[in-house]
Amino acid sequence: MNSALVSMVAFIAGVKNRLTREEKGATMVEYGIMVAFIAVLVMAAVIILGPQIAALFTSVSAKL
Repeated sequence: MNSALVSMVAFIAGVKNRLTREEKGATMVEYGIMVAFIAVLVMAAVIILGPQIAALFTSVSAKL
């Protein structure tokens, strides 16, 4: 887990360094890559946590 966090921080730092340069076309591509990366992370979290959240809502609904 720790190495994944270090890798993510290094990736973000590298992207930040690239975004501060005066390469406007490249920065748009990098923003697109970052948005896609965030979307993949959100989708993974939903897939992993989705059944647990659904069970929680079902449990609360049954108790009401």
